[in-house]
Amino acid sequence: MSAALLETRGLCKSFGALEVARRIDFRLQAGARHALIGPNGAGKTTFVNLLTGVLAPSAGRVLLDGEDVTRLAQARRVKRGIARTFQINQLFRGLTVLENVCIAVAERMRAGGGMLRPAGQRAEVVAEAARLIALLQLDADAGRRVGELPYGRQRLVEIAIALGLQPRVLLLDEPAAGIPSAESHILLEAIGALPADIAVLIIEHDMDLVFRFAERITVMVGGAIFAEGRPAEIAANREVRAVYLGGALDG
Repeated sequence: MSAALLETRGLCKSFGALEVARRIDFRLQAGARHALIGPNGAGKTTFVNLLTGVLAPSAGRVLLDGEDVTRLAQARRVKRGIARTFQINQLFRGLTVLENVCIAVAERMRAGGGMLRPAGQRAEVVAEAARLIALLQLDADAGRRVGELPYGRQRLVEIAIALGLQPRVLLLDEPAAGIPSAESHILLEAIGALPADIAVLIIEHDMDLVFRFAERITVMVGGAIFAEGRPAEIAANREVRAVYLGGALDG
């Protein structure tokens, strides 16, 4: 088996007597298209918070490209190449799409001192932000304030911002949350257009999106990994159906 880009070994997290992550061994390969699923309360977001440094583990390790990053702060993990989006977007709603993306690009380029000046002040920042906006098919919205956009478009802006950090690992926490099911194909197309060398992990309840996107699926239950495999294997797993999928995949 090839070395993992992002890996956890025996990862645990407890809040007093409550154990919310239990001995999680997980591997995310470079360029992976991986989904993390499970019932509410399974520990999915907690696990992502441990990966990104929002939470410190009670035990175990997080490795990025073989290097132990368990004790690195969230900001330092971002600089090492781990970026994420959130269940509830965290955008500057009064700024334009271009300005939002410019802030992320400026931070990565260490041009942050001027990030609150008009975006056109830094040509290289604007050029990179415009490239990412085009990648997410947001060109027509570049000059609009984020707060004016439909929620689904705001989710795409959040992905553009995460890409502005030039991640090696992109963690998307419920990217389809709040998006009408009829528009989820827009999100799927955007994710499908992401650079092939970025490892993408989505945490998602929309099973149609999961099974169309993922090359590998991990199922969490009760803070632990319950099953893992290719989509066809997960769909055929009777125990996974019993605890989570139910009849959702039945014809």
